[in-house]
Amino acid sequence: MKKRSRSLSQKVFLLIIGSIGATILFSFFFLHFLYKDLYLKSIRESVMHQGENTAAHYHYGVLNKEIIDKIHWFNIVSEYEVIVVNDFDELNEHFPYKVGGKPLLESSDRSELTKGDSILKEGYVKSFDRDIVSAVFPIQGENGLIGLVFIYVPLEAMQEVFQASMPILIVSGGIYFILLFLVVNRIRQSMFKPLDDMQTMSREVAKGNYSHRLALSEYDEVGQLAHAFNIMSSSLEEQEARKKEFISNVVHELRTPLTYINGYTEALKQAMYSSKEEADNYLTTIQRETDRLNQIVHDLIDLNYLEESLYVIDKEPIAVAQILYDTLNLFQIRLSQKHLQTDLNIDEDLIIAGDPKRMQQVFYNVIDNAVKYSPEKEMISVKLVQKDECMVFVVTNQGFTISEEDIPRLGERFFRTDKARSRSTGGTGLGLSIVRQIVSLHDGTFSVDSTNEKGTEVSVAINLMEETFKE
Repeated sequence: MKKRSRSLSQKVFLLIIGSIGATILFSFFFLHFLYKDLYLKSIRESVMHQGENTAAHYHYGVLNKEIIDKIHWFNIVSEYEVIVVNDFDELNEHFPYKVGGKPLLESSDRSELTKGDSILKEGYVKSFDRDIVSAVFPIQGENGLIGLVFIYVPLEAMQEVFQASMPILIVSGGIYFILLFLVVNRIRQSMFKPLDDMQTMSREVAKGNYSHRLALSEYDEVGQLAHAFNIMSSSLEEQEARKKEFISNVVHELRTPLTYINGYTEALKQAMYSSKEEADNYLTTIQRETDRLNQIVHDLIDLNYLEESLYVIDKEPIAVAQILYDTLNLFQIRLSQKHLQTDLNIDEDLIIAGDPKRMQQVFYNVIDNAVKYSPEKEMISVKLVQKDECMVFVVTNQGFTISEEDIPRLGERFFRTDKARSRSTGGTGLGLSIVRQIVSLHDGTFSVDSTNEKGTEVSVAINLMEETFKE
């Protein structure tokens, strides 16, 4: 069974708790350092200083009343205790306590004192219930050791050392933890709420609901992730809408010819016609709608093939003017039927690198649209010229004006500007989609402009081969 890992919020929570714990431990060790190293060091230095000063008052063992009075006065006004004795036994009588579980003076200590060296002793004294810091200083006479000065001071407990600063520590610590809570809570809200919302919304997206958006309060890394999530949701919502529209369009485009085919086939099957001419008309309609179905399927396959990410155009030098002339010849009958005139401006020297069949498909679909939507006896303008380093193909017709809202959607599958979907113009609604895709594969641009003054203008621009550039 796979072990469940901790969530990000749990990891951050543990990190914060660990940081606080580390801070407390650091504070403890820091205070311990202050007590052990600074406080005790200052006490040791003070004891040694006071002991040395006291021992320095004795000159060759002379102990007068003035010195005794000074020692008594020092014991009264100072926290230090000073004892002056003549020998080791007398010192043991005045201070019979053990320091750190050991006698105050051991044999090695007595040896050091006899030599004239002072000793420092510290440890716990049970009778005082305190640790003490003490020192013993020898008094040297002309004939050697003649006395001892013993000075000691009981150490205050840890809480007593910091008793004066405890209120400050409590207040500052309280403020610190309140600020820490506010900061952590702010971080938690700014970081984990968008993540929780994203988790909730991801479930909605998995169900196909793309309408929700995350509220952005900050634009940090998590905010940028939320922004990217919103963009993804918007894109999925748009794709879902287009998919539904595409399916609706496919159903509509296929249903109509199938209805015609089914209806007229049933009429022929039951001999529901009055003459051979009427039956022939039924068959002609069936054939036309069958051809229309075939064209829709062919265009869809062609468009899907062009949109494959692995599809690559096999480019070769193309004299595009000749392809355009050949394409225009295919429209002579239809132009004559609608009494349409053509205004040609074709530069015959232009050469591009591309696929000849696909370029003819571009010319055919653009001109086909112009012929379909041009009123009778109007003029269609066809230009093939050089602009900068590009071949520019422009077809203009005087059909109905396309609204600004519809222009960006030209080239979408099955999109038509004739909202009623009039079948009088024919077509599959896929022609410009194929044009846009082929032009994109040739690294070109496709655009449409439509105004009442100049009509509808479809433009295609593709880079020329270098040797065709004109000065």
